[in-house]
Amino acid sequence: MPDVSLNEIEARTFAALTRHGAADVPARAVAQAVREAEATGNRICGLYYLDSYCRQLSSGRVRGDAEPRVRRPRPGHVLVDAADGFAQPAFAAGLPPAIRAAEANGIAILTVAHSHTATAMGFFTGQIARAGLIGLGMTNASPTVAGPGGRARVIGTNPVAFSVPDGQGGVALQFDFSTSATALGAITMAAEAGEDIPEGWAVDAEGQPTTDPQAALNGALSSSGGYKGWGLGLMVEVLAAAMTGSVLSQDVHPLRDSAGPPHDFGQFYLLIDPGTAPDFAERFTRLAAAVAADPGARLPGAGRVPTDPVAVDDVLWDGVLALSGAPEA
Repeated sequence: MPDVSLNEIEARTFAALTRHGAADVPARAVAQAVREAEATGNRICGLYYLDSYCRQLSSGRVRGDAEPRVRRPRPGHVLVDAADGFAQPAFAAGLPPAIRAAEANGIAILTVAHSHTATAMGFFTGQIARAGLIGLGMTNASPTVAGPGGRARVIGTNPVAFSVPDGQGGVALQFDFSTSATALGAITMAAEAGEDIPEGWAVDAEGQPTTDPQAALNGALSSSGGYKGWGLGLMVEVLAAAMTGSVLSQDVHPLRDSAGPPHDFGQFYLLIDPGTAPDFAERFTRLAAAVAADPGARLPGAGRVPTDPVAVDDVLWDGVLALSGAPEA
């Protein structure tokens, strides 16, 4: 298992994407997201997706040359049409005016419509926090999750991320999690490895709890925390799909299939200026101190140091090298 630097991961990802039809700007934005995912141990949102990105660029399922269209329908709302392209460059196009809107109004929403999958939402909310604002972000996904007591796939894993600035250009607190009990990729990986999954992650086709990953893939994921995660997942569906005019999870085709219609996802971001609360810094500092005083507890994301280099699976890295056109050893 080779140790690969983050610079090499980003460079190979960029090379693979441009080799398969992506323009430089979107390829760079996606490569940065892959780099961050690998650096933070989020392997499912990193190089794991690169093969499907390249296949879908070749088939036209994602437009590698899409130019995001930015509008500001209201003073506190920035809307970006990703035009069936990648989510990362669409967010990058909308972030500067959304920051200005939040600074002017105290709060703003940034909505991205008609995009390819966004993968890790913390990549986006972290940028909001590093700009000095509180960031809340969410997106829907392909249908994988059944409601408590049910078996029909209605919504996706529908992740939520939340980031708080540290006042010095960094991130003081950040969490990023699916509203399902686990990510679909975790079950796919378990199935490929011939490993069982924990009970509570999924149900089979009859709606019964299962530890068999293949039965889970033929059934549905469960919500995290039962009805609580189900409610959060429905909230994400309303804001990310209904509020952006993008596709409902139930109408999304499998994310990693080479062919098919564009993903057509939406993302919803809330940007809040902490300066609207005069005591925000003092109160957050007290909260952080209370957490730190409890041995073993910590603020999510606090003090996170990127891993560099990263150990990458041999087969996965060989695939990355092939996609990027690297000469054979």
